[in-house]
Amino acid sequence: MTQTHPAGRALSRRGLLKTVGGAALAAGAASFASGARAGDPITLRWWSPQASPDQLKMYQAQIATFEAAHPDVKVLFEATSDEGYPAQFAAAFSSKQLPNIVTHLPSFAAQNYYGQGLLEPMDDVINAIGPANYFPGANDVYKTADGHYCGTPIGNTAADMLWLRRDLLQKAGIDKAPETWDELRTACQKMQGGGIYGAPLPYGLNSMTSLIFIGFIHRAGGDVFSPDLAVAIDGKPTYDAIEFYKSMREFCPPGATGYSWGESLTAFVSGATATGIYAGRVLANVTKQNPEIADQVTCVTYPTISKDVASWTFNDFPSVFIPKGVANLPESKAFAAFLFEPKGYIPQLHAAPGHVLPVLKTIAEDPAYLADPIIQKHKADVELMAKAAAGGKNLGYETEKHKPNLKANEIIASNVIAELVQRAVLNGEDPKQVVGDTAKKLEGLMKG
Repeated sequence: MTQTHPAGRALSRRGLLKTVGGAALAAGAASFASGARAGDPITLRWWSPQASPDQLKMYQAQIATFEAAHPDVKVLFEATSDEGYPAQFAAAFSSKQLPNIVTHLPSFAAQNYYGQGLLEPMDDVINAIGPANYFPGANDVYKTADGHYCGTPIGNTAADMLWLRRDLLQKAGIDKAPETWDELRTACQKMQGGGIYGAPLPYGLNSMTSLIFIGFIHRAGGDVFSPDLAVAIDGKPTYDAIEFYKSMREFCPPGATGYSWGESLTAFVSGATATGIYAGRVLANVTKQNPEIADQVTCVTYPTISKDVASWTFNDFPSVFIPKGVANLPESKAFAAFLFEPKGYIPQLHAAPGHVLPVLKTIAEDPAYLADPIIQKHKADVELMAKAAAGGKNLGYETEKHKPNLKANEIIASNVIAELVQRAVLNGEDPKQVVGDTAKKLEGLMKG
């Protein structure tokens, strides 16, 4: 049985394994192609925190197709957690009970684990997919100091777009989307009322608060670290971000003190808030869960402190990587490359249209991808998110001038940035003291 590769060439089962493994994997590929012992199939474990019901359905379809082509292989999908994956991975590496393939974790997680010697290079998989099929620079965030790639993107996300409702803007007499923080604050004030709050910003002690607030530091014109990775958080942009974040608290629901991704998303989709801050999953969720407002929903890049400060979009570069030392490495690499086959990859993207955006030009231009009704209906929003994500950044990749920050994963897991928000915003502590304490903690994490 053959597989159609994104580059357009057909690969046999053995051919695909040889392509992803090269000569070094030929022996493993040959033994795989000849079949495992009867009644003793190979099992590949697949971990991902992206596990909505629609996505699970598409993953199972991909798994079924792969297993049909490779009868000696079984693939077991296991959902992980956006908030809890660092602990889950620590336990997996400690016990040597490793997944064979991991998807949808941020690029900085892959860089961190690779820097600790815990991941396999993904060069073979990228070559099997076809480097020319990617958008230019798509793999740059995965480049490692030793000249390899620690992962490859399974998609892009524009994770902190500003979501708006045209009906509420019109009702409030607002004739254009906010472009600055002052304009956003005014818009939220005008739209708040009648049981509707202005915004669902997170203030909880969790990764969303950390990641979102880092975006606000950048949208104030600052950085968390300098390009050479010296701690740079103690500066005016951070204090401006704190002041703005504090001023927005009155426009957020009471429960925002504990918000993470799910709660923030639900607040906007349910109609409880007039604006949202999230990626493209909003489109699928509002279409299914609150169709009455679906025609009114649109997005723009999140406002900055002033029009003189450039937009900054958080893209976590959802990844694919393989832990070092896994059993059945040739098969693991073959399955990783298989995930990008159009017949499976496109439905996977369509499970949450506009949320995880394609990283392959061949897919983005494919009529089958473009035919999705939600993508058709919200074409301008999807195109804007794709553009924003393409230029997006994260703590591991703050700007093009920055060195890769291999400690970014540990910093986010520590909640040190979220703690800054809670202390300075919720508890009313002196910002100078809080930021100074945070800078010291960041320095300690960088040295650890």
